[in-house]
Amino acid sequence: MAVAVGFSGLRHLIACTGDVANSGLKLSPYGELKTDAEGILDLPEGFSYRIISRAGNAMQDGLLFPGKQDGMAAFQGPGGKTILVCNHEIDVGGSDLGPFGARNERFGLVDATALYDAGGPSPCLGGTTTTVFDTHTGHLESRFLSLAGTIRNCAGGPTPWGSWITCEETMRRAGGDCAADHGYNFEVPASPRPQLTPAVPLKQMGRFNHEAVCVDPRTGIVYQTEDRGDGLIYRYVPRLGGRPHLVMDGRLQALAVLDRRCLDTRNWIGREVTIGQKLAVEWLDIDNVESPDDDLRHQGFASGAACFARGEGMWFGDGELYFACTNGGLAQKGQIWRFTPDPQEGTADEGRSAGMLELFIEPDDANLVENADNLVVSPWGDLILCEDGPADQFLVGVTPQGTTYKLGRNALDWSEFAGATFSPDGSTLFVNIQHAGLTFAIVGPWLQDRKA
Repeated sequence: MAVAVGFSGLRHLIACTGDVANSGLKLSPYGELKTDAEGILDLPEGFSYRIISRAGNAMQDGLLFPGKQDGMAAFQGPGGKTILVCNHEIDVGGSDLGPFGARNERFGLVDATALYDAGGPSPCLGGTTTTVFDTHTGHLESRFLSLAGTIRNCAGGPTPWGSWITCEETMRRAGGDCAADHGYNFEVPASPRPQLTPAVPLKQMGRFNHEAVCVDPRTGIVYQTEDRGDGLIYRYVPRLGGRPHLVMDGRLQALAVLDRRCLDTRNWIGREVTIGQKLAVEWLDIDNVESPDDDLRHQGFASGAACFARGEGMWFGDGELYFACTNGGLAQKGQIWRFTPDPQEGTADEGRSAGMLELFIEPDDANLVENADNLVVSPWGDLILCEDGPADQFLVGVTPQGTTYKLGRNALDWSEFAGATFSPDGSTLFVNIQHAGLTFAIVGPWLQDRKA
């Protein structure tokens, strides 16, 4: 069980002042970052890390652990183990980043019929891996390929029924290296059994440049981000609700702000939306969800939907969800938004009240947060952001009051952090350094009691 620590005697990470509403960098609850003697990952005093996977590691199924790890989620496994499902943002073709070897010599080890797209001359190399890890002993039990034949699996999100929805960040069409259209979501069960999940595209959830999803555990509605400079925020409402119907008929809709049609939330020129401002929303139906012309966002915006600056990470907290817009704000350093669903969301009574959208933080200062990508809600209620900017990359904590602090620094290279997620027991933060192909398990004196 994590041990709570106090705030007395801790030092500022960076001496600066800031308006709380605009996310000033404040005293970290963990103290300043300590230089890692290995030159890999700087963490506060009392924290440690273990590299649990490297690109190229052998897996239980005879394949190689792929590189370019991105979004992840951790699930409760048997015997208190943690099941970690991880995306790999790889494209198509012969690549030493893929699971089949530099010349795809191990491709014969998989059942090609389970792949979504086996490709042309070379297989499509994106997909997911599953790792079974014991947080009590620090022992890695197994890892294996769990979805294959997709490309650019960027982020995604966990479901309340114990699966991972992985998202393709692409609009590549069939032809050339690909035998099928791409740009879909796929569901992967969080199972400890080494097996390749048959890849079934969730087409009714829309074909677009997907980034992340999160599922409201109360309604089963799936919220989605779109990684485009003029992207939308979507929701998918299964007609019958819940897991068995994700692949069946449902409604894809785009977020619109009531009484402010076609709102540009990016704040690139002027501040159309102010920090802390509450905006009532409605949801507009989107047609032609297969989007052969890559125009879902244009359809939605023309109908009155709001546009966002590269929607990326998304996570559900306590009755509300957060999402990152990576280059929003006047300085294009990013925004974090908070959305509270309508209590009647997805029901016949929806519309009697409204869901509320709020610009949570918009720092416009690289010293505070620079281009947040993936994010997760911690067990004690803070957000943990993964930076993907042009300079030093940090793990950044954000308190419920909107102040920020530095939790970790990539001391190895300039690669982004990705896939931050906590083990079900709250003891371990898993995260990737993407281009180095490293997955970490971080432990330390987490402030588990702080939320209370």
